[in-house]
Amino acid sequence: MPKLVLASSSPYRAQLLEKLGIAFTQASPDINETPLPQESPAELVERLAIEKAKALANNHPQSLIIGSDQVAHFQGEIIGKPGDFENATKQLGKFSGHCVEFITGLCLLNSASGQYQSDIVSFKVHFRQLSLQQISNYLKKEEPFNCAGSFKSEGLGISLFSRLEGDDPNSLIGLPLIRLIDMLSQEGMDPLHME
Repeated sequence: MPKLVLASSSPYRAQLLEKLGIAFTQASPDINETPLPQESPAELVERLAIEKAKALANNHPQSLIIGSDQVAHFQGEIIGKPGDFENATKQLGKFSGHCVEFITGLCLLNSASGQYQSDIVSFKVHFRQLSLQQISNYLKKEEPFNCAGSFKSEGLGISLFSRLEGDDPNSLIGLPLIRLIDMLSQEGMDPLHME
């Protein structure tokens, strides 16, 4: 049975992958994540997910390598991680009463054969009308300054939303498990058939 490798240093993605009950290792790929000219958000995340998986192939032969990348975009603009309280306040203020789309690229590379599967998963977050006080209170409690979109949906961030729209809430955190299980099954690694 090939080894499973998560091409990410993200603790959030690792926590999601642990849900499947399959042993895996984690390694951080070293790639350039700069968008190409005229590249759409969907093209960007799919390309980066594939590049992340391929970057680890030489060091992990006989492995299934999971690459994943995510962007949030709002009114045609890619949203980054806020970094601090002030930027997070601005981001959430802009999102109030609006919808933000998270696009996640997913790749499963079989390093033995060089074959890979890839897909793009979309998830939309509809924000409530938020007051400056609500935004400030949320940011002080959860400090989501290293999270794209300035929130943690797995925590108190859920209180910012009026509704969520998509097939897999895990994709919002950065790893679409439903689609990943399909890909793993194609490689003979079905979590429900594992001992």
